[in-house]
Amino acid sequence: MAEDLLKDFDPFGIFDAEAARLDRFFAGLDDAGWRRPSRCEGWSVRDVLAHLAGEELYNHACLDGTVPELMSLLATEGVSGFNDFNDWCVRRRRDLPVEQVLEEWRSKNAETRRRMRELGRGALLDTMAGPYPVGLQAFHYDSEYATHADDVGAPVAEKEADDRTLWRVAVGRFVLVEQQAKVQVEQTADEIWVAVDGSSASLSYPEFVEATVGRLPDSHGVEPRIASALRCLA
Repeated sequence: MAEDLLKDFDPFGIFDAEAARLDRFFAGLDDAGWRRPSRCEGWSVRDVLAHLAGEELYNHACLDGTVPELMSLLATEGVSGFNDFNDWCVRRRRDLPVEQVLEEWRSKNAETRRRMRELGRGALLDTMAGPYPVGLQAFHYDSEYATHADDVGAPVAEKEADDRTLWRVAVGRFVLVEQQAKVQVEQTADEIWVAVDGSSASLSYPEFVEATVGRLPDSHGVEPRIASALRCLA
Protein backbone atom coordinates (compact mmCIF):
# COMPACT_ATOMS: atom_id res chain seq x y z
CA MET A 1 0.00 0.00 0.00
CA ALA A 2 1.11 3.53 -0.77
CA GLU A 3 0.53 4.54 2.86
CA ASP A 4 3.32 2.15 3.87
CA LEU A 5 5.73 4.76 2.52
CA LEU A 6 4.71 7.00 5.43
CA LYS A 7 4.36 4.49 8.27
CA ASP A 8 7.72 5.32 9.87
CA PHE A 9 7.05 9.07 10.10
CA ASP A 10 5.00 11.08 12.61
CA PRO A 11 2.95 13.62 10.67
CA PHE A 12 2.08 15.62 13.79
CA GLY A 13 5.64 15.84 15.07
CA ILE A 14 6.78 16.99 11.63
CA PHE A 15 4.00 19.59 11.51
CA ASP A 16 5.11 20.95 14.88
CA ALA A 17 8.76 21.07 13.80
CA GLU A 18 8.09 22.88 10.52
CA ALA A 19 5.74 25.38 12.20
CA ALA A 20 8.41 26.05 14.84
CA ARG A 21 11.02 26.58 12.11
CA LEU A 22 8.85 29.19 10.41
CA ASP A 23 7.98 30.86 13.72
CA ARG A 24 11.66 31.21 14.70
CA PHE A 25 12.46 32.67 11.31
CA PHE A 26 9.55 35.10 11.23
CA ALA A 27 10.28 36.26 14.78
CA GLY A 28 13.75 37.46 13.78
CA LEU A 29 12.81 39.52 10.71
CA ASP A 30 13.15 43.27 10.36
CA ASP A 31 11.29 45.43 7.83
CA ALA A 32 13.77 44.63 5.08
CA GLY A 33 13.47 40.93 5.80
CA TRP A 34 9.69 41.02 5.49
CA ARG A 35 9.92 42.84 2.14
CA ARG A 36 12.47 40.44 0.65
CA PRO A 37 11.18 38.41 -2.33
CA SER A 38 10.44 34.75 -1.67
CA ARG A 39 10.71 31.87 -4.13
CA CYS A 40 6.93 32.19 -4.68
CA GLU A 41 6.63 34.34 -7.78
CA GLY A 42 5.26 37.78 -6.93
CA TRP A 43 5.23 37.17 -3.19
CA SER A 44 7.42 38.71 -0.54
CA VAL A 45 8.28 36.92 2.69
CA ARG A 46 5.45 38.88 4.29
CA ASP A 47 3.06 37.62 1.62
CA VAL A 48 4.01 34.03 2.43
CA LEU A 49 3.09 34.67 6.06
CA ALA A 50 -0.23 36.16 4.95
CA HIS A 51 -0.89 33.06 2.83
CA LEU A 52 -0.18 30.77 5.78
CA ALA A 53 -2.45 32.82 8.04
CA GLY A 54 -5.24 32.93 5.48
CA GLU A 55 -5.29 29.23 4.71
CA GLU A 56 -6.17 28.56 8.33
CA LEU A 57 -9.70 29.48 7.27
CA TYR A 58 -9.74 26.30 5.22
CA ASN A 59 -7.91 24.22 7.82
CA HIS A 60 -10.44 25.17 10.49
CA ALA A 61 -13.36 24.62 8.12
CA CYS A 62 -12.11 21.06 7.60
CA LEU A 63 -11.89 20.55 11.36
CA ASP A 64 -15.27 22.15 12.01
CA GLY A 65 -17.08 20.41 9.17
CA THR A 66 -17.97 23.76 7.59
CA VAL A 67 -16.26 23.50 4.21
CA PRO A 68 -19.53 24.14 2.27
CA GLU A 69 -20.12 27.31 4.28
CA LEU A 70 -16.58 28.50 3.53
CA MET A 71 -17.06 27.81 -0.18
CA SER A 72 -20.27 29.85 -0.10
CA LEU A 73 -18.48 32.75 1.61
CA LEU A 74 -15.68 32.68 -0.95
CA ALA A 75 -18.18 32.61 -3.80
CA THR A 76 -19.72 35.85 -2.51
CA GLU A 77 -16.20 37.32 -2.58
CA GLY A 78 -15.72 36.23 -6.18
CA VAL A 79 -13.10 33.68 -5.20
CA SER A 80 -12.93 30.39 -7.08
CA GLY A 81 -10.14 27.84 -6.96
CA PHE A 82 -7.04 27.59 -4.78
CA ASN A 83 -5.03 30.21 -6.67
CA ASP A 84 -7.79 32.80 -6.25
CA PHE A 85 -8.12 31.83 -2.60
CA ASN A 86 -4.39 32.21 -1.99
CA ASP A 87 -4.28 35.63 -3.65
CA TRP A 88 -7.39 36.74 -1.75
CA CYS A 89 -5.83 35.73 1.57
CA VAL A 90 -2.68 37.70 0.81
CA ARG A 91 -4.52 40.80 -0.43
CA ARG A 92 -6.75 40.95 2.66
CA ARG A 93 -3.70 41.14 4.93
CA ARG A 94 -1.38 43.47 3.02
CA ASP A 95 -2.61 46.57 4.89
CA LEU A 96 -2.53 44.96 8.35
CA PRO A 97 0.43 45.34 10.73
CA VAL A 98 2.73 42.37 10.21
CA GLU A 99 2.70 41.69 13.97
CA GLN A 100 -1.06 41.18 13.77
CA VAL A 101 -0.77 38.76 10.85
CA LEU A 102 1.99 36.85 12.63
CA GLU A 103 -0.11 36.47 15.77
CA GLU A 104 -3.10 35.37 13.70
CA TRP A 105 -1.06 32.64 12.07
CA ARG A 106 0.56 31.53 15.34
CA SER A 107 -2.71 31.16 17.21
CA LYS A 108 -4.77 29.64 14.42
CA ASN A 109 -2.10 27.18 13.34
CA ALA A 110 -1.41 26.14 16.93
CA GLU A 111 -5.09 25.27 17.22
CA THR A 112 -5.01 23.35 13.94
CA ARG A 113 -2.02 21.28 15.05
CA ARG A 114 -3.47 20.60 18.49
CA ARG A 115 -6.87 19.52 17.18
CA MET A 116 -5.41 17.30 14.45
CA ARG A 117 -3.15 15.54 16.94
CA GLU A 118 -6.11 15.02 19.30
CA LEU A 119 -8.20 13.51 16.49
CA GLY A 120 -5.46 11.06 15.62
CA ARG A 121 -3.98 9.71 12.46
CA GLY A 122 -6.91 7.53 11.42
CA ALA A 123 -9.78 9.97 11.99
CA LEU A 124 -11.45 11.62 9.01
CA LEU A 125 -11.59 15.29 8.04
CA ASP A 126 -14.26 16.88 5.87
CA THR A 127 -12.18 18.33 3.02
CA MET A 128 -13.05 19.78 -0.38
CA ALA A 129 -12.24 16.36 -1.84
CA GLY A 130 -14.46 14.58 0.66
CA PRO A 131 -13.58 12.68 3.86
CA TYR A 132 -9.81 12.27 4.18
CA PRO A 133 -7.61 10.80 6.94
CA VAL A 134 -6.23 13.33 9.41
CA GLY A 135 -2.74 11.82 9.29
CA LEU A 136 -2.52 12.05 5.51
CA GLN A 137 -3.84 15.62 5.56
CA ALA A 138 -1.14 16.46 8.10
CA PHE A 139 1.52 15.11 5.73
CA HIS A 140 0.21 17.45 3.03
CA TYR A 141 0.48 20.35 5.48
CA ASP A 142 3.97 19.16 6.47
CA SER A 143 5.10 19.37 2.86
CA GLU A 144 3.58 22.80 2.38
CA TYR A 145 5.22 24.18 5.49
CA ALA A 146 8.61 22.72 4.61
CA THR A 147 8.30 24.11 1.07
CA HIS A 148 7.40 27.59 2.29
CA ALA A 149 10.16 27.47 4.90
CA ASP A 150 12.58 26.89 2.03
CA ASP A 151 10.81 29.56 -0.03
CA VAL A 152 11.57 32.23 2.58
CA GLY A 153 15.01 30.92 3.51
CA ALA A 154 14.29 29.58 7.00
CA PRO A 155 17.43 27.77 8.20
CA VAL A 156 17.64 23.99 8.44
CA ALA A 157 20.23 22.60 10.84
CA GLU A 158 22.71 20.19 9.29
CA LYS A 159 21.80 17.49 11.82
CA GLU A 160 18.14 17.47 10.71
CA ALA A 161 18.59 17.95 6.96
CA ASP A 162 18.86 14.27 5.97
CA ASP A 163 15.83 13.13 7.98
CA ARG A 164 13.85 16.09 6.67
CA THR A 165 14.68 15.10 3.11
CA LEU A 166 13.74 11.47 3.72
CA TRP A 167 10.21 12.22 4.91
CA ARG A 168 9.73 14.67 2.06
CA VAL A 169 10.78 12.01 -0.47
CA ALA A 170 8.29 9.61 1.12
CA VAL A 171 5.47 12.16 0.99
CA GLY A 172 6.24 12.96 -2.63
CA ARG A 173 6.23 9.31 -3.61
CA PHE A 174 2.98 8.73 -1.73
CA VAL A 175 1.19 11.65 -3.39
CA LEU A 176 2.34 10.58 -6.85
CA VAL A 177 0.70 7.20 -6.22
CA GLU A 178 -2.36 8.82 -4.65
CA GLN A 179 -2.84 11.02 -7.70
CA GLN A 180 -2.18 8.11 -10.06
CA ALA A 181 0.55 10.10 -11.76
CA LYS A 182 1.77 8.56 -14.99
CA VAL A 183 5.36 8.30 -13.78
CA GLN A 184 7.48 5.37 -12.69
CA VAL A 185 9.56 6.01 -9.57
CA GLU A 186 12.26 3.80 -8.09
CA GLN A 187 14.21 4.76 -4.98
CA THR A 188 17.73 3.48 -4.40
CA ALA A 189 20.11 4.14 -1.52
CA ASP A 190 21.31 7.42 -2.99
CA GLU A 191 19.03 8.55 -5.83
CA ILE A 192 15.56 8.47 -7.34
CA TRP A 193 15.09 7.07 -10.84
CA VAL A 194 12.01 8.32 -12.68
CA ALA A 195 10.54 7.51 -16.08
CA VAL A 196 7.71 9.04 -18.13
CA ASP A 197 6.66 7.85 -21.58
CA GLY A 198 10.03 6.31 -22.37
CA SER A 199 12.10 9.20 -21.01
CA SER A 200 13.99 8.80 -17.75
CA ALA A 201 16.15 10.74 -15.33
CA SER A 202 18.08 10.14 -12.13
CA LEU A 203 17.63 12.70 -9.37
CA SER A 204 19.22 13.13 -6.00
CA TYR A 205 16.83 13.02 -3.07
CA PRO A 206 16.79 16.84 -2.69
CA GLU A 207 16.24 17.26 -6.43
CA PHE A 208 13.31 14.85 -6.34
CA VAL A 209 11.77 16.82 -3.46
CA GLU A 210 12.19 20.08 -5.36
CA ALA A 211 10.55 18.52 -8.40
CA THR A 212 7.52 17.28 -6.45
CA VAL A 213 6.86 20.78 -5.07
CA GLY A 214 7.47 22.56 -8.37
CA ARG A 215 10.72 24.22 -7.33
CA LEU A 216 13.21 22.42 -9.60
CA PRO A 217 14.86 25.17 -11.69
CA ASP A 218 14.67 25.03 -15.48
CA SER A 219 18.46 25.09 -15.54
CA HIS A 220 18.53 21.63 -13.98
CA GLY A 221 18.02 20.04 -17.40
CA VAL A 222 15.24 17.58 -16.56
CA GLU A 223 12.85 17.17 -19.48
CA PRO A 224 9.78 19.39 -19.02
CA ARG A 225 7.37 16.43 -19.26
CA ILE A 226 9.25 14.63 -16.46
CA ALA A 227 9.29 17.75 -14.29
CA SER A 228 5.58 18.25 -14.96
CA ALA A 229 4.74 14.64 -14.11
CA LEU A 230 6.61 14.85 -10.80
CA ARG A 231 4.95 18.08 -9.67
CA CYS A 232 2.29 16.85 -7.28
CA LEU A 233 2.50 19.01 -4.15
CA ALA A 234 2.29 22.54 -5.56
